[in-house]
Amino acid sequence: MRHARRPVIFRRYGAAVANTLDYLVVAGGAGSGRAAGGGAGGMKSGTVSLPGTGTVLTVTVGAGGAQNANGSNSVLTDSAAFTVTATGGGRGGFAGGVSGFAGGSGGGGDADNAASSGGGAGNAGEGNNGSGNGGIVASPFPAGAGGGAGAAAAAPVDASHGGVAGIGLQSSITGSAAYYAGGGGGGVFNAGTGGAGGNGGGGAGGNGAVAGTSGSANTGGGAGGNGGSTSGSAGGSGVIILSLPSAAASTTGSPTVTAAAGRTIYTFTGSGSLTI
Repeated sequence: MRHARRPVIFRRYGAAVANTLDYLVVAGGAGSGRAAGGGAGGMKSGTVSLPGTGTVLTVTVGAGGAQNANGSNSVLTDSAAFTVTATGGGRGGFAGGVSGFAGGSGGGGDADNAASSGGGAGNAGEGNNGSGNGGIVASPFPAGAGGGAGAAAAAPVDASHGGVAGIGLQSSITGSAAYYAGGGGGGVFNAGTGGAGGNGGGGAGGNGAVAGTSGSANTGGGAGGNGGSTSGSAGGSGVIILSLPSAAASTTGSPTVTAAAGRTIYTFTGSGSLTI
């Protein structure tokens, strides 16, 4: 009900509109479980009517999750109670046969020698589901991958290959197209080939000898899963990007300031604020 006087039009693409605030809010990606890939951080984008002069927009950028941990939420809010929250990614399953966890995008299910695992659920409008181990419980034991903002993860196709992560989504809010919020690829518990990470900062899966790749910073990418003898990897931190028709009155938190198509772009990689 609070949004009725200031309707939000969610959109992922398209040119900026005059006298509006465009935003991209990406949460932190999740860490890998064990061999299971982490889910990408939730991604939300949209346009609102430009708030009145003196309005303070408060920005909280979510951190990436450590191994066995979900990513943290990213939040954009203003002094008139308009709030956009993107949910941190869901971690991968952390023990044999354990399913992935829910989040902005869901985490992958872990490998096992006896039990099937499932993927964690992604939030509608933010991301997609992770994949399980596909019911493959034969050596070298593959694990599932994390979902991305643009697609669900794919389960392993055979015993030697980890699941392939879901891709992220593209945004041109900065004036240049880039992908955000890709999932982490599934690892293989012993020898084998880890699954690819999702375009948008997702890390690739590893195996028993090679660690998975962490999610890229400031993309919300999920972490690639690891093998049985390697330590876990971490999800990538989130980002919040704001596009205004003119320069803000002031900022805190030292955002990067650029210009594109006659608008001023503020990229926050850490928490802060912007005053209209």
